[in-house]
Amino acid sequence: MFLEKAKDIGDRLLPAWDTPSGIPYNRINLALGNAHNQGWTGGDSILADSGTEQLEFIALSQRTGDPKYQQKVENVITQLRKTFPDDGLLPIYINPHSGSSSYSTITFGAMGDSFYEYLLKVWVQGNKTEAVKHYREMWETSMQGLVSLIRKTSPSSFTYICEKNGGSLSHKMDELACFVPGMLALGSFGYEPDKAGKFLSLAEELAWTCYNFYQSTPTKLAGENYFFRSEQDMSVGTSWNILRPETVESLVYLWRLTGNKTYQEWGWNIFQAFEKNSRIDSGYVGLKDVNTGAKDNMMQSFFLAETLKYLYLLFSPPSVISFDEWVFNTEAHPLRITPRHNKGENVRALGAKQKPPSRLFGRKEG
Repeated sequence: MFLEKAKDIGDRLLPAWDTPSGIPYNRINLALGNAHNQGWTGGDSILADSGTEQLEFIALSQRTGDPKYQQKVENVITQLRKTFPDDGLLPIYINPHSGSSSYSTITFGAMGDSFYEYLLKVWVQGNKTEAVKHYREMWETSMQGLVSLIRKTSPSSFTYICEKNGGSLSHKMDELACFVPGMLALGSFGYEPDKAGKFLSLAEELAWTCYNFYQSTPTKLAGENYFFRSEQDMSVGTSWNILRPETVESLVYLWRLTGNKTYQEWGWNIFQAFEKNSRIDSGYVGLKDVNTGAKDNMMQSFFLAETLKYLYLLFSPPSVISFDEWVFNTEAHPLRITPRHNKGENVRALGAKQKPPSRLFGRKEG
């Protein structure tokens, strides 16, 4: 029943990809099949919207046996590869007619974020085989670009990710970009040991910054974004909190991949702040202002689907939805990793050259 419904929705979505370049329009009427882009993008498609469908549509093709879904979303990557920049950093707007990037912000926050996440995760979903190698290669290129956006505050040495506008950097980081530490931790194990260590260290530094997005406010809940003016310590920009999951998501990856219980402690402190400031009789609500604690009147759906799920996993045995067998899409829904055809090979979530103790991944000892 669920597969039939997934196929029905997939079929209704497919006309969105009927553009000259194959880059999809980002809005579609599911009843009529009419697709278009929002006016405020100038008619352009959004990078994250166009590059964050691959996991789901590949899984749909695998389960239905119909390749058309996978072909549509992989053609997006094919088109982007044609003009993929040397630093792997793409602006957030793409022209669906030409397939080329439009002049716009480069960010690991809103409207850019999950494109980079999916380059890595399609490689994981495909069990790191030759068929998906180009996803990993593109991701590694983008991570070199990410490094070029990294700066540190003084004197507190908070590591953060800048946004880029043309040739200038903006010292602003969204809480949305706090998925990056988890992504780096997951991807680090595909590198040689020296480079793996550097990226894992960067992941840990960024996680500390994201945790302090929470710790730096009176409510101990993070604002929507932060500014680092003149490379001084962080200050809240947009001061609402809508129960976002990204920091806790990264804590789950870092805890499972390092075994460091500090990440559980940080997650517990964040949970307690939600309990104190956001819990009401009928559920949880966001805050209009993390400085005053003033509440809004909405519980976003991702609070259940992601934030609480990741908190649950942070305090569950690592065998619960093991990274050996599952990859999470950007909304924290687990999709099974494609088994290798060689029955003698163990399906792993990490590269063969760097294997953490088996206890971290929930495998039975011995």
